[in-house]
Amino acid sequence: MRESATIRIALRPVALALAVGLALPTLAAPSVPVESVSGPARVIDGDTLDISGTRVRLEGIDAPEAAQTCAGGWLGRWSCGTKATNALDRLVKGVDVRCDGVGRDKYGRLLGICHAGAVEINAALVRDGHAWAFVKYSARYVEVEKEARAAKRGIWSAETEPAWVYREKKWQVAEQAAPEGCAIKGNVSKTGRIYHMPWSPWYTKVKVDAGKGERWFCSETEAAAAGFRPVVTH
Repeated sequence: MRESATIRIALRPVALALAVGLALPTLAAPSVPVESVSGPARVIDGDTLDISGTRVRLEGIDAPEAAQTCAGGWLGRWSCGTKATNALDRLVKGVDVRCDGVGRDKYGRLLGICHAGAVEINAALVRDGHAWAFVKYSARYVEVEKEARAAKRGIWSAETEPAWVYREKKWQVAEQAAPEGCAIKGNVSKTGRIYHMPWSPWYTKVKVDAGKGERWFCSETEAAAAGFRPVVTH
């Protein structure tokens, strides 16, 4: 017993050193070089832009998907996804947009804090109730979201599920019917090679025809590697 206790005491500094060592790469990780892109912006969906061929995902927010509806309104449901996309379009229309990147996501998109003149687009969408603070990745817009929620703006007019829950549910349903659970549909049309996620407005209408070079994908990374691009919902 005494020998075991001695061993445990001796191992404690080692365990502590290992724990600190494992933590250090995260704490001391070099900052991501800032990338910036500016110019006229094309809206892809409620939280994604294209500027001069650079796909920009608005950092720290998550807007409703294009086909998503939210609770509230006179008829009980309203097209919050369409509203979010239209709100973003109004913010960027006719002006040059500047996006300062904080890194890139796993799909290669620039994660950006974007401005249209003096207006910070990310914050404006959250403040007006057109997007959630994406707390899984950033706490930057938590206070802005509190303001929108208190005022019952947009998505906060009634209790509704956030976009990430909506996407998860759509994926779970689609993967049950997809070959090997690979639920992304790669479509070939006159507009090019496009892939549709299960929450795409046109997902149920798209049929995968292997004879035309169409196929199923398990991930967006796989689809992009095969030369397919995401559908533009706007």
